[in-house]
Amino acid sequence: MEGAQPYNPRTVEEVFRDFKGRRAALIKALTTDVEEFYQQCDPEKENLCLYGFPSEQWEVNLPAEEVPPELPEPALGINFARDGMQEKDWISLVAVHSDAWLLAVGFYFGARFGFDKADRKRLFNMINDLPTIFEVVTGTTKKQAKEKSSVSNHSSNKSMSSSKRASEPQGKNSKASLPRDEEEGSEEEDDEEHGETLCGACGENYASDEFWICCDMCEKWFHGKCVKITPARAEHIKQYKCPSCSNKRSRP
Repeated sequence: MEGAQPYNPRTVEEVFRDFKGRRAALIKALTTDVEEFYQQCDPEKENLCLYGFPSEQWEVNLPAEEVPPELPEPALGINFARDGMQEKDWISLVAVHSDAWLLAVGFYFGARFGFDKADRKRLFNMINDLPTIFEVVTGTTKKQAKEKSSVSNHSSNKSMSSSKRASEPQGKNSKASLPRDEEEGSEEEDDEEHGETLCGACGENYASDEFWICCDMCEKWFHGKCVKITPARAEHIKQYKCPSCSNKRSRP
Protein backbone atom coordinates (compact mmCIF):
# COMPACT_ATOMS: atom_id res chain seq x y z
CA MET A 1 0.00 0.00 0.00
CA GLU A 2 1.30 3.43 -0.94
CA GLY A 3 0.76 4.88 2.52
CA ALA A 4 2.53 2.07 4.35
CA GLN A 5 5.81 3.93 4.76
CA PRO A 6 6.23 5.56 8.20
CA TYR A 7 5.21 9.19 8.27
CA ASN A 8 5.00 11.05 11.55
CA PRO A 9 4.05 14.73 11.48
CA ARG A 10 4.93 16.12 14.91
CA THR A 11 3.76 19.74 14.92
CA VAL A 12 0.32 21.29 14.43
CA GLU A 13 1.41 22.70 11.08
CA GLU A 14 2.75 19.33 9.92
CA VAL A 15 -0.41 17.50 10.97
CA PHE A 16 -2.54 20.09 9.18
CA ARG A 17 -0.40 19.74 6.05
CA ASP A 18 -0.92 15.97 6.26
CA PHE A 19 -4.67 16.54 6.69
CA LYS A 20 -4.87 18.84 3.64
CA GLY A 21 -2.99 16.37 1.43
CA ARG A 22 -5.25 13.47 2.40
CA ARG A 23 -8.34 15.66 2.06
CA ALA A 24 -7.36 16.78 -1.45
CA ALA A 25 -6.84 13.15 -2.45
CA LEU A 26 -10.27 12.07 -1.20
CA ILE A 27 -12.01 15.02 -2.84
CA LYS A 28 -10.32 14.10 -6.10
CA ALA A 29 -11.53 10.50 -5.82
CA LEU A 30 -15.12 11.61 -5.18
CA THR A 31 -15.27 14.36 -7.83
CA THR A 32 -12.89 14.52 -10.78
CA ASP A 33 -11.92 10.81 -10.55
CA VAL A 34 -15.37 9.59 -9.50
CA GLU A 35 -15.82 7.30 -12.52
CA GLU A 36 -12.55 5.48 -11.82
CA PHE A 37 -13.37 5.33 -8.10
CA TYR A 38 -16.83 3.92 -8.86
CA GLN A 39 -15.40 1.17 -11.03
CA GLN A 40 -12.79 0.15 -8.44
CA CYS A 41 -15.44 -0.31 -5.72
CA ASP A 42 -16.74 -3.60 -7.12
CA PRO A 43 -19.27 -5.16 -4.72
CA GLU A 44 -18.01 -8.59 -5.76
CA LYS A 45 -14.63 -7.92 -4.14
CA GLU A 46 -13.73 -8.20 -0.46
CA ASN A 47 -14.08 -5.37 2.08
CA LEU A 48 -12.53 -2.28 0.50
CA CYS A 49 -11.48 1.08 1.97
CA LEU A 50 -10.81 4.48 0.39
CA TYR A 51 -7.42 5.83 1.45
CA GLY A 52 -6.10 9.34 0.97
CA PHE A 53 -2.37 10.02 1.26
CA PRO A 54 -0.40 13.20 2.11
CA SER A 55 0.88 13.15 -1.49
CA GLU A 56 -2.72 13.94 -2.63
CA GLN A 57 -3.06 10.48 -4.17
CA TRP A 58 -5.97 8.17 -3.38
CA GLU A 59 -6.30 4.39 -3.39
CA VAL A 60 -9.04 1.79 -2.99
CA ASN A 61 -7.58 -1.18 -1.18
CA LEU A 62 -8.08 -3.84 1.47
CA PRO A 63 -7.63 -2.76 5.10
CA ALA A 64 -4.27 -3.14 6.81
CA GLU A 65 -3.51 -6.64 8.04
CA GLU A 66 -1.81 -5.69 11.30
CA VAL A 67 -3.92 -5.28 14.43
CA PRO A 68 -4.02 -2.58 15.59
CA PRO A 69 -3.08 -0.75 12.40
CA GLU A 70 -0.43 2.00 12.30
CA LEU A 71 -3.12 4.62 11.61
CA PRO A 72 -6.91 4.61 12.13
CA GLU A 73 -8.59 2.77 9.27
CA PRO A 74 -11.15 4.30 6.87
CA ALA A 75 -14.71 2.95 6.71
CA LEU A 76 -14.64 -0.74 5.80
CA GLY A 77 -16.65 -2.30 2.99
CA ILE A 78 -17.71 0.84 1.12
CA ASN A 79 -18.00 -1.24 -2.06
CA PHE A 80 -20.85 -3.41 -0.71
CA ALA A 81 -23.32 -0.50 -0.67
CA ARG A 82 -22.38 0.80 -4.12
CA ASP A 83 -25.19 -0.84 -6.11
CA GLY A 84 -27.76 -0.75 -3.32
CA MET A 85 -28.42 2.99 -3.44
CA GLN A 86 -28.33 5.92 -5.85
CA GLU A 87 -24.82 6.86 -6.85
CA LYS A 88 -24.98 10.42 -5.47
CA ASP A 89 -26.22 9.10 -2.11
CA TRP A 90 -23.47 6.49 -2.01
CA ILE A 91 -20.81 9.08 -2.86
CA SER A 92 -22.19 11.36 -0.13
CA LEU A 93 -22.06 8.49 2.37
CA VAL A 94 -18.42 7.76 1.51
CA ALA A 95 -17.69 11.50 1.86
CA VAL A 96 -19.13 11.58 5.39
CA HIS A 97 -17.06 8.57 6.46
CA SER A 98 -14.00 10.12 4.82
CA ASP A 99 -14.48 13.29 6.89
CA ALA A 100 -14.65 11.19 10.05
CA TRP A 101 -11.51 9.30 9.07
CA LEU A 102 -9.53 12.48 8.39
CA LEU A 103 -10.37 13.81 11.87
CA ALA A 104 -9.41 10.47 13.40
CA VAL A 105 -6.02 10.51 11.67
CA GLY A 106 -5.34 14.14 12.59
CA PHE A 107 -6.10 13.68 16.26
CA TYR A 108 -4.30 10.33 16.32
CA PHE A 109 -1.11 12.24 15.51
CA GLY A 110 -2.06 14.86 18.08
CA ALA A 111 -2.44 12.25 20.80
CA ARG A 112 0.65 10.33 19.79
CA PHE A 113 2.91 13.35 19.95
CA GLY A 114 1.38 14.90 23.04
CA PHE A 115 -0.51 17.92 21.74
CA ASP A 116 -1.81 19.94 24.67
CA LYS A 117 -5.23 21.57 24.88
CA ALA A 118 -4.11 24.70 23.04
CA ASP A 119 -2.51 22.71 20.20
CA ARG A 120 -5.57 20.48 19.83
CA LYS A 121 -7.82 23.51 19.67
CA ARG A 122 -5.57 25.22 17.12
CA LEU A 123 -5.50 22.08 14.97
CA PHE A 124 -9.27 21.76 15.09
CA ASN A 125 -9.77 25.42 14.19
CA MET A 126 -7.43 25.08 11.20
CA ILE A 127 -9.32 21.99 10.04
CA ASN A 128 -12.70 23.58 10.71
CA ASP A 129 -11.86 26.56 8.47
CA LEU A 130 -11.96 24.21 5.48
CA PRO A 131 -15.25 22.90 4.08
CA THR A 132 -15.82 19.21 4.76
CA ILE A 133 -15.52 16.67 1.98
CA PHE A 134 -19.27 16.13 2.28
CA GLU A 135 -19.89 19.84 1.73
CA VAL A 136 -17.63 19.89 -1.33
CA VAL A 137 -19.16 16.75 -2.85
CA THR A 138 -22.79 17.74 -2.26
CA GLY A 139 -22.29 21.45 -2.94
CA THR A 140 -23.74 22.36 0.47
CA THR A 141 -21.36 25.28 1.01
CA LYS A 142 -21.95 26.51 -2.52
CA LYS A 143 -25.71 26.47 -1.93
CA GLN A 144 -25.31 28.51 1.24
CA ALA A 145 -23.21 31.04 -0.66
CA LYS A 146 -25.87 31.25 -3.36
CA GLU A 147 -28.53 32.07 -0.80
CA LYS A 148 -26.48 35.07 0.31
CA SER A 149 -25.99 36.37 -3.21
CA SER A 150 -28.75 38.09 -5.18
CA VAL A 151 -30.90 36.11 -7.60
CA SER A 152 -30.74 38.94 -10.11
CA ASN A 153 -26.95 38.78 -10.20
CA HIS A 154 -27.06 35.10 -11.14
CA SER A 155 -29.78 35.68 -13.74
CA SER A 156 -27.88 38.47 -15.45
CA ASN A 157 -24.71 36.39 -15.50
CA LYS A 158 -26.44 33.45 -17.17
CA SER A 159 -27.81 35.72 -19.88
CA MET A 160 -24.32 36.76 -20.91
CA SER A 161 -22.86 34.66 -23.69
CA SER A 162 -19.47 34.39 -22.04
CA SER A 163 -20.48 34.44 -18.36
CA LYS A 164 -19.77 30.79 -17.68
CA ARG A 165 -16.42 31.03 -19.35
CA ALA A 166 -15.43 34.13 -17.38
CA SER A 167 -12.33 33.93 -15.25
CA GLU A 168 -14.29 35.02 -12.18
CA PRO A 169 -17.41 33.30 -10.74
CA GLN A 170 -20.61 35.37 -11.01
CA GLY A 171 -18.93 37.58 -13.71
CA LYS A 172 -18.01 41.13 -12.72
CA ASN A 173 -18.69 42.29 -16.29
CA SER A 174 -22.36 42.74 -15.35
CA LYS A 175 -21.57 46.01 -13.53
CA ALA A 176 -19.68 47.73 -16.33
CA SER A 177 -22.39 50.38 -16.73
CA LEU A 178 -22.47 51.41 -13.04
CA PRO A 179 -21.21 54.85 -11.95
CA ARG A 180 -17.72 54.70 -10.52
CA ASP A 181 -18.73 55.11 -6.87
CA GLU A 182 -21.39 52.43 -7.15
CA GLU A 183 -18.99 50.22 -9.06
CA GLU A 184 -16.40 50.38 -6.30
CA GLY A 185 -19.02 49.44 -3.71
CA SER A 186 -20.24 46.62 -5.91
CA GLU A 187 -16.70 45.29 -6.28
CA GLU A 188 -16.40 45.03 -2.51
CA GLU A 189 -19.68 43.10 -2.35
CA ASP A 190 -18.58 40.82 -5.18
CA ASP A 191 -15.29 40.10 -3.47
CA GLU A 192 -17.18 39.01 -0.36
CA GLU A 193 -19.47 36.77 -2.41
CA HIS A 194 -16.61 35.34 -4.44
CA GLY A 195 -14.64 34.60 -1.29
CA GLU A 196 -17.34 32.07 -0.38
CA THR A 197 -17.25 30.38 -3.79
CA LEU A 198 -15.53 26.99 -3.62
CA CYS A 199 -14.10 24.83 -6.37
CA GLY A 200 -16.21 21.70 -6.89
CA ALA A 201 -13.06 19.65 -7.41
CA CYS A 202 -10.50 20.74 -4.81
CA GLY A 203 -12.77 22.66 -2.43
CA GLU A 204 -10.46 25.66 -2.25
CA ASN A 205 -11.75 29.25 -2.20
CA TYR A 206 -12.12 31.58 -5.18
CA ALA A 207 -9.11 33.69 -6.15
CA SER A 208 -9.44 36.65 -8.51
CA ASP A 209 -6.29 35.79 -10.46
CA GLU A 210 -7.41 32.28 -11.40
CA PHE A 211 -9.54 31.06 -14.31
CA TRP A 212 -12.82 29.44 -13.28
CA ILE A 213 -15.56 27.69 -15.25
CA CYS A 214 -19.12 26.78 -14.26
CA CYS A 215 -20.87 23.50 -15.09
CA ASP A 216 -24.11 24.13 -16.98
CA MET A 217 -25.64 20.99 -15.46
CA CYS A 218 -24.93 21.13 -11.69
CA GLU A 219 -23.94 24.85 -11.63
CA LYS A 220 -20.80 24.17 -9.58
CA TRP A 221 -17.70 26.30 -10.21
CA PHE A 222 -14.31 24.73 -10.89
CA HIS A 223 -10.73 25.94 -11.23
CA GLY A 224 -9.84 25.56 -14.89
CA LYS A 225 -6.67 23.71 -13.86
CA CYS A 226 -8.68 21.21 -11.76
CA VAL A 227 -10.82 20.14 -14.72
CA LYS A 228 -8.11 20.72 -17.34
CA ILE A 229 -9.93 23.54 -19.17
CA THR A 230 -8.02 26.58 -20.43
CA PRO A 231 -9.58 30.00 -21.15
CA ALA A 232 -8.93 29.49 -24.86
CA ARG A 233 -10.65 26.12 -24.88
CA ALA A 234 -13.57 27.44 -22.83
CA GLU A 235 -14.38 30.00 -25.53
CA HIS A 236 -15.34 27.14 -27.87
CA ILE A 237 -17.53 25.26 -25.38
CA LYS A 238 -21.25 26.01 -25.82
CA GLN A 239 -22.39 23.95 -22.83
CA TYR A 240 -19.79 22.85 -20.29
CA LYS A 241 -20.33 19.65 -18.28
CA CYS A 242 -18.01 18.88 -15.38
CA PRO A 243 -16.43 15.38 -15.11
CA SER A 244 -19.08 14.19 -12.65
CA CYS A 245 -22.01 15.26 -14.83
CA SER A 246 -20.35 13.86 -17.96
CA ASN A 247 -19.79 10.51 -16.26
CA LYS A 248 -23.39 10.30 -15.05
CA ARG A 249 -24.72 10.84 -18.57
CA SER A 250 -22.33 8.36 -20.18
CA ARG A 251 -22.91 5.51 -17.73
CA PRO A 252 -25.57 3.01 -18.92
